Amino acid sequence: MNISDILTPDRVVIDLGAASKGQLLHRFAESASRSLGIDEGEIFRALSNREKLGSTGIGEGIAIPHAPLRGIAAPFFLFVRLKKPIDFESIDDIPVDIVCFLLTPTEGNATHLNVLAAIARKLRSPETLRSIRAASAPEEIYLALLNEDAEGERR
Repeated sequence: MNISDILTPDRVVIDLGAASKGQLLHRFAESASRSLGIDEGEIFRALSNREKLGSTGIGEGIAIPHAPLRGIAAPFFLFVRLKKPIDFESIDDIPVDIVCFLLTPTEGNATHLNVLAAIARKLRSPETLRSIRAASAPEEIYLALLNEDAEGERR
């Protein structure tokens, strides 16, 4: 699965302000609720329950909050670059400024894992991270996430 299969330019947000991890999860739950027609509380609970298992802060200022969610047929992905980094209890204790929110259908665990792997692979690239952090418009981030690597495979 490629990022281009789940991300559209209108789902890239830059310079979002959030004072805490909890506030950020609430803001995402509100946005996803409007887009998906699913109760905001249900979305927030799914993400919060996943965070209780261990932070989805993967290091280098990146977090990938994710959860399976009943009632959706396809993955829902939102990319956010924060205005100011926040504590996310990441594995390296570095505050997070890049957040990839992912909701997936409860059926098809392989889809969930494939999408997470595609996102994590792309964000391992120092060049991609530099482009994302330097971008002045959502479209620039979108294009950075879709750029092809040297092997011609989408990351």
